[in-house]
Amino acid sequence: MGKPEGLYYKSWAVIIGVENYLLAPKIPGVIEDAKAVAQAFRRLGFDEVVELYDRDASSRRLQQTLADFLPRKVGRQDRLVIYFAGHAGITQGSSGKELGYLVPWDAQIGNVSKAITFEQLKEFSHRSASKHTLFLLDAAVRGWEISAVQALSLEGRSAPEEDTEKRAVQVLTAGDKGESPGRKQDRSLFVQALVNALAGDADLDKNGWLMASEVGKYVSAQVQDQTKGAQHATFTQLEGDGDTIMIEGRKAAFRLGGEPQSPAERQQAARMQYDQAFGLLQTGKAPDEALERLNKALEYDPTFGDAYVLKSYVRLEVLPNLDEALAAAKAAVQYAPKNPDSHYTLGLICEKRGQYAEAERAMREALVVNPTYLDVYFSLGTMYADGMKDQKKAVEAFERYLELGGNHSRAREAVAQSRSSGTPPAPSTP
Repeated sequence: MGKPEGLYYKSWAVIIGVENYLLAPKIPGVIEDAKAVAQAFRRLGFDEVVELYDRDASSRRLQQTLADFLPRKVGRQDRLVIYFAGHAGITQGSSGKELGYLVPWDAQIGNVSKAITFEQLKEFSHRSASKHTLFLLDAAVRGWEISAVQALSLEGRSAPEEDTEKRAVQVLTAGDKGESPGRKQDRSLFVQALVNALAGDADLDKNGWLMASEVGKYVSAQVQDQTKGAQHATFTQLEGDGDTIMIEGRKAAFRLGGEPQSPAERQQAARMQYDQAFGLLQTGKAPDEALERLNKALEYDPTFGDAYVLKSYVRLEVLPNLDEALAAAKAAVQYAPKNPDSHYTLGLICEKRGQYAEAERAMREALVVNPTYLDVYFSLGTMYADGMKDQKKAVEAFERYLELGGNHSRAREAVAQSRSSGTPPAPSTP
């Protein structure tokens, strides 16, 4: 479920937990928490889950992991998550700014000589080839140099994969400076919320995609609620305007950023979905996805007449379902009455259902909108001939079809046969 095929070549999770420090106070329950996080990423289908606990999380081992192991192993199309639970602190950098750091197993709190500083983590993230990198820090600490994040786009443009390729470096910390990370029965409240989030509870918009930004919002809200406002988990976008994908949903439902809110935003999002559906149908590929996109467009804008027109066609000809086709066609007539295809498609659906009077009325309405719509005349001719058994009306419709430039053999043969039998040509009808 959580291994997005084609979105990532390989998925990496490095889980670091330090409970029994050599030179710092013990933090009971850290390793159990870390193992729960490791299991959560295994359930998400991560290919490599590397666990480093206590002695294995020494300063030397962590430096080697960041400087050598991960740069050699992690590729350009990979996703990488680094989780750390243990002591952390804040010192002053050379410029006087606050500089956060993580405390390895053999380091001391307040002594950064063996620490992993946030500057080192940022430098690593810049050098890492991974498409998406996410830091999860079960510690109350700050010190990231945060710049303004670029606005995330709506789902988009020509294919959803374009937005999934946007680079992202993101971080979620358990709390802010000076806060005490909440624990209940030696279990981290941050980890409990994180594990639930990764199980799918953080899919806030229920679109099937679980994104790191959604995890951040969910965990932040849960931690603040569980601690009654005493702890503030913080999610930050450090680099890029992409978003790490935890669980892949249907392509048609993918988007970056929040749901469109204003009427103009919803109409723009609906148009994007419609355009993508139209493009898919033109290529003859993924009709199911095209239908999903049309449904999404109508969810954003229930008055989008042209989307109803296209949906009625899809449900008539591509993915047949006459009941849905009829409902969409009636909505198309309501919201796009000036589009002749609204009426024409309704007529074709009624004809297929054997409702010939309704079909004739709808097709005649299409001709009121566009009196030179030759396909409508041909369809009327075949319906009069085959369904209604009215040869006179059939010939009239076929003659008008030919006058407008149509060249189908059936129309030519019907008109020729009528003339050879001595029936005078019917007057042209609009």
